[in-house]
Amino acid sequence: MRKLLLCVPMMTLLLAGCGLTEVSEAEELALAIRGEFLELAACSADLEITADYGQRVYEFEMAAQAQGEDVSLTLTAPETVAGLTARWAGEEGTLEYDGVSVETGSMDPSGLNPLSAFPVLLEAARSGYITACAMEEEGTVLRVDCGDPEGTPGSGRETTIWFDSDTHVPLEGEIRVDGFRVIACRFLEFASG
Repeated sequence: MRKLLLCVPMMTLLLAGCGLTEVSEAEELALAIRGEFLELAACSADLEITADYGQRVYEFEMAAQAQGEDVSLTLTAPETVAGLTARWAGEEGTLEYDGVSVETGSMDPSGLNPLSAFPVLLEAARSGYITACAMEEEGTVLRVDCGDPEGTPGSGRETTIWFDSDTHVPLEGEIRVDGFRVIACRFLEFASG
């Protein structure tokens, strides 16, 4: 027990001596935004989504509402799919139109699809493992990269979200699978509450 008590202060001194306790402005802002997203009980957004399946690229617009872990999405464009709705509860999602479920096709082994972009980006903002963050566009935009803490950069699923540094509103997001951007998202509107 005595060894354990001595170990903690020694590790603290070693880390402080190495400069590992210094936190950059971008890291502080990323942690503040994460705290805000963790406290969000509800939010809504209007989004433009581009989904790249390799040989096919689809563009959608949707309205999204999140209440806790429950997310509902309604496609608003293109007109041919306007009105389709998707609902997520936790990690499970379905796409419906007049009570009929539709499969959109998976973009990775975990079932990522264009309609899951908003829930995936929300989850990254709340609890994704931050691999890098930086201030961009003369300090007006914060870029936050998330990925697998044990993974290799460029492999598996990685996300990037750009936030307005003043309002903390998400501006854009992207999801990459094995280094290839499969989903790009632009937030047209975002509101909390």
